[in-house]
Amino acid sequence: MFPTAPSSPRLEPSKRSEAGAPGRNLCCGLFLFLPLLCLLATACHPEPPPDLTIINGLEPESLDPAIITGQAEMRIVQGLFEGLTRLDPKTADPIPGLAEHWEISPDQCTYTFHLRTNLLWSTGEPITAADVLYSWIRVLDPATASDYAGQLFHLKNGEAFYAGKIKNPDLLGIHAPDPFTVRVELEEPTAFFLDLCAFSTLSVVPRQTIDRHGDAWLKTRPLPSSGPYELTAWRINDKIRLKKNPRYWDAAQTRSAIIDFLPVGSPNAALNLYERGQADIVWDKELVPTELLDVLLKRPDFHPFNYLGTYFFRFNVTRPPYTDPRVRQALALAIDKQRLVQRITRNGEPIASHFVPDGTARYTPPAGLGHDPARARKLLAEAGFPGGKGFPRGEYMFNAAAGGSAKMHEKIAVELQQMWRDELGIEIELRQLEWKVYLSAQSQLDYDLTRSSWVGDYNDPNTFLEMFTSDNGNNRTGWKNARYDGLIRSANRQTDPAAREKKFQEAELLLVRDELPIVPLFFNVGLNYYDPEKIQGIWPNMIDQHPLQFIRRKPEAGTRRQH
Repeated sequence: MFPTAPSSPRLEPSKRSEAGAPGRNLCCGLFLFLPLLCLLATACHPEPPPDLTIINGLEPESLDPAIITGQAEMRIVQGLFEGLTRLDPKTADPIPGLAEHWEISPDQCTYTFHLRTNLLWSTGEPITAADVLYSWIRVLDPATASDYAGQLFHLKNGEAFYAGKIKNPDLLGIHAPDPFTVRVELEEPTAFFLDLCAFSTLSVVPRQTIDRHGDAWLKTRPLPSSGPYELTAWRINDKIRLKKNPRYWDAAQTRSAIIDFLPVGSPNAALNLYERGQADIVWDKELVPTELLDVLLKRPDFHPFNYLGTYFFRFNVTRPPYTDPRVRQALALAIDKQRLVQRITRNGEPIASHFVPDGTARYTPPAGLGHDPARARKLLAEAGFPGGKGFPRGEYMFNAAAGGSAKMHEKIAVELQQMWRDELGIEIELRQLEWKVYLSAQSQLDYDLTRSSWVGDYNDPNTFLEMFTSDNGNNRTGWKNARYDGLIRSANRQTDPAAREKKFQEAELLLVRDELPIVPLFFNVGLNYYDPEKIQGIWPNMIDQHPLQFIRRKPEAGTRRQH
């Protein structure tokens, strides 16, 4: 086996040196002259226009599959790097990807994947089974700091390796008998394992580049990719450009040659770019001006859809007084969730008392706490804060939306603040942070309460419930509960669907009724906009995943204007 590589940090804009040096005046002159040369070169050789321009939300945190956590990043990464399976564009079910086919043992604990024999990196080197092993072991390496490392805890000895109890990667349940075979041994039957193999975290990344460039590997050009697209440009706060990878095994079916992603967080800016023909697709309801929602929903190019997504907030249960479950329950019971969806979201979102959305495969969620201000006041008094007296001033943290337009998170925060003041007599201040700082603060538990949302990575209750196990990187609440951990492990060992569902239901009641490290507010209703007369290859599905290689502009719709 091989040693794991160093972790890759979030990509940041390059910084100029502040130190002086001999010949500084000459350097300054060159710096003044170089932009002019760049402008002249651009004028002589303008960039080709993209086939598609997609507004994708805020600037990506990173494009390293091992460390990304946001949906915006994952959309791009799934175009660059592929796993053993990939997603069907219509159903989002796992279908063959880098693996052409596989066998599953009778006990459902051993998977033997057979790689395609024509796999190449975009730079021409062969992709082999050793690359799969490297990529997965890198995720499990604690130095990588992957929030999604828990997805590989299903691997034999995966959790023990991540915890440092096992040092030898040869003891992990992943082996390469030959260059075209990957054998995987699981701790227990895992109904959604093929779905995991299609998820960004388990995609195959280029060891040859990471070993050579370390933390700077994402800045290399050309960057080897295993998916249908290559990264040709990442200009911070401007755009990310992908171009078709001609060496991808299914390149003949890649529909668009060039795709641009624009980092836009302002709903008004997104709508204006779309209306002017400078964007073809806008993902996410957050990029729809809420004040225009009633009108826009009547248009044929605005598409609402149901999917597995929950809007909620987290408590930092390591900070008093939120260490007391009665305090957490009181704040939850004081919330009129119907008021939130009627006044702010206005897209027919169902209110949520449980965390796992209705419609999740093989699961009926149990009801959690509702709206009961009288009981909320009683619980707060029992916790030592009658009428809110003596309750320390806290903070509710949420991320900023660029451009200062319709900020749904801020409006929800203001409503929650008012409800807690009116019903409980407590003051919660609002703390707005830029996206990357907000994510970092969550990970470091530098908050009291924080807004969150979660979209299912696959259609199974585990994708929602496993994230709050004690050592899961996506937990971000400080909550640890041995009984909860045991119920999740037990559920995933069950081969009987009814027994599995019962274990999950017991665990969810701990999460949303008894312990309450989180408070579900409502279930998301998706909304994106594009003209179906011009764009094809997008189908609604329950996890809101739309593989890039299947999306294209209809030939009769003409070419994209350059901008």
